Amino acid sequence: MGLIPIKEYASRHGRLHSTVRQMAIRGSFQTAQKLGRDWFIDEDEEYPDNRIKDGKFVGVSQKYYKSKKKV
Repeated sequence: MGLIPIKEYASRHGRLHSTVRQMAIRGSFQTAQKLGRDWFIDEDEEYPDNRIKDGKFVGVSQKYYKSKKKV
């Protein structure tokens, strides 16, 4: 358990370092720290996945557009 640079963290998780940096700035990581001008993250922290995976919103766009169609 140690801090690693964002570039290394991003490469371990198959992400762009710019994306991980933006997430660190926005506070998406619990262990992200800015030391000097560089960001570091604990190597054991999991990559946050905030996507909705339960299908709760399946078909919402079709219902929305049907109600907005002009008759």
